[in-house]
Amino acid sequence: MQRRHLLALGPAALALTPGAARAQGAATGLASRPAPGSPLRIIVPAPPGGSTDILARALVDKAQATLNRPVVVENRAGAGGIIGTEAAARAAPDGDTIVLGHNQTHAGNQAMMARLPYHVVDSFTTVCKLATVHHALVVPAGAPDRDLAGLIARGRRGRLTYASSQAGSASHVIAETLVRREGMEATHVPYRGAAPAATDTVAGIVDFYVATFPSVSGLVRDGRLRALEIGAPARLADFPDVPTAAEAGAPFLAVDAWFGFFAPAGTPGEAVGSIARAMLAALAEPEVEARLQTAGFTADPLLPAPFAEFQHAEVKRWAEMIRLTGVTMEG
Repeated sequence: MQRRHLLALGPAALALTPGAARAQGAATGLASRPAPGSPLRIIVPAPPGGSTDILARALVDKAQATLNRPVVVENRAGAGGIIGTEAAARAAPDGDTIVLGHNQTHAGNQAMMARLPYHVVDSFTTVCKLATVHHALVVPAGAPDRDLAGLIARGRRGRLTYASSQAGSASHVIAETLVRREGMEATHVPYRGAAPAATDTVAGIVDFYVATFPSVSGLVRDGRLRALEIGAPARLADFPDVPTAAEAGAPFLAVDAWFGFFAPAGTPGEAVGSIARAMLAALAEPEVEARLQTAGFTADPLLPAPFAEFQHAEVKRWAEMIRLTGVTMEG
């Protein structure tokens, strides 16, 4: 993973990052390490095996050493990430709970539900942005489609099926964008997480799946899935045979997913700063870096203030995408 920021264990080093420069001192408070105490709970609003879970678990060991307290991961999946995210919003703002959110839980869901049980911005305090991942369109290894053009042609001739990790997820929005723009006939089949969606794609139960690449990279590497495109600016070194979305003739598919930590609104700044410092330092550790690079993540760290600015822009962006596709969380 190419490091985009120089991270070290002190606030002075964090202040060197481009995000910190843009925030004009937003790193204030990213300092003291808390005394040993209760565990830090990371709520992952998704089942094990998907991109969110992979990222959270990659950080745990290094982060708890820096924080000098246990760090535990709690998977609370369901309802497009709402169940786990709501639990985090309702948790005590005492620095003992954070949630690993993403573009759906903390941006897109606001536009898809009139009565979302939390507000994607007001119910939380941004802690730090961690990484982005590209989406890839994958088909079963035995599918007749050798490239994206072949899949599109087949979709125009007859009805296909496509998986998503959840109704209303980014994988749903991106796939539906392809279907509508290319005049395909395809039925959406929502799943309860990335792992079961990938499993059924491998089995040929569905025709294609737009997935976060970390959740399917191992299956692509093993030859159990074929990737027809990836929404990256250039081909990945580990997957040189997979064309970019632009090379495949569909640049509009190049929509990244992003991930970051959020704490309940009202969490003290000192606690937020301590957690942000530990997580960004863990992200920069060589072994963590290598593990996440292999899985398909790109480090993209931001401190609390610039992360908040980024999130506000993303809420508007995803609202427009959802308006154009008509995607809902009901499928």
